[in-house]
Amino acid sequence: MRFTLFIILLTSALFADGYGYSKTSKKGVAPVNNALYLKECGSCHFAYQAGLLPANAWNKMMNNLENHFDTDATLAQEDWITVSNYLNANSAEKNMDYKRSSRIVNSLRGRAIPDSISKTPYMIEKHNEIRPLLITQKEVKGIFNCMACHTTADKGIYSERDIKIPNCGRWKD
Repeated sequence: MRFTLFIILLTSALFADGYGYSKTSKKGVAPVNNALYLKECGSCHFAYQAGLLPANAWNKMMNNLENHFDTDATLAQEDWITVSNYLNANSAEKNMDYKRSSRIVNSLRGRAIPDSISKTPYMIEKHNEIRPLLITQKEVKGIFNCMACHTTADKGIYSERDIKIPNCGRWKD
């Protein structure tokens, strides 16, 4: 009886939100700490934290840089190796002690490799209660534009209390 109760409590704690989040996790995702990645990727768009995708998704993206969201983002070979190594070493499954990385990995179990962060089941679910008009307005453009609403996204913090939607204000549940 006690063992069964222990298993039930443990399972409830680990899977309370459906993504295997443990209460001991660090919040958000590990911030970007690679200067070359910030320079090369951050010169065109927000430098997404490596912990927002698993390694297989980063590899898929890095192996198709000549057609990176309709742009040629090809890198010099040594830069490609450095950026790829950084993304793989810091990918979501290697940062499971961070809340969002863990939830992203768990949302992908048994599913196809996503083409982008905004196509992961976790990100889609986190944004499903927001009216589409707020996400598609010109100041936001889509859920791929993290910094448009998440004021602390560059630090790897995606807390609801730090959301400010353009033309709408602070997020309130």
